[in-house]
Amino acid sequence: MLFANTSAADKTTLDSFDSNPSSRWAFISDQVMGGISTGRVTFTSHEGANYAQLEGTVSTANNGGFIQFRSAPGEAITRNATGVFLRAKGNNQRYFIHLRTKWTKLPWQYYQSAFDVTDVWQEYRLPLNTFEPSSGFMPKSPSAKSLTSIGVVAFGRDHVVNIQVEEIGFY
Repeated sequence: MLFANTSAADKTTLDSFDSNPSSRWAFISDQVMGGISTGRVTFTSHEGANYAQLEGTVSTANNGGFIQFRSAPGEAITRNATGVFLRAKGNNQRYFIHLRTKWTKLPWQYYQSAFDVTDVWQEYRLPLNTFEPSSGFMPKSPSAKSLTSIGVVAFGRDHVVNIQVEEIGFY
């Protein structure tokens, strides 16, 4: 469900993946630019937990190298954010959060921060000032007020993708 619920830890949940999450999240791969990576995002409920699962294979052939699922958070949720949080687990690989802002007009412009998942649910916190721009022609870090999308991304190297995200939002 998409909601803005601030907890005692000042977290604002963007999504906990119940109540029709497929209407809020889109799967995107490098095939939009000629790449050959494959995958899918599914939304699952298991043992009382709802989560998004990104599965597939990233290939850097044909100048490709990513799969992701992405959503538009809305300014009301991000306005005062200082970072992104997510609760996730997976196949012991490195994944990324990509943020786009109203200033990232070109498809290859984004801000990214990495995190390494294990096979145990954990919460990851990624401060906005740790997000790196994809281009030297962008501001050094993203502005919370200008965020237009957030993506969970498998990126940059040939590998098998399997990550589950139970909750994602801002703090």
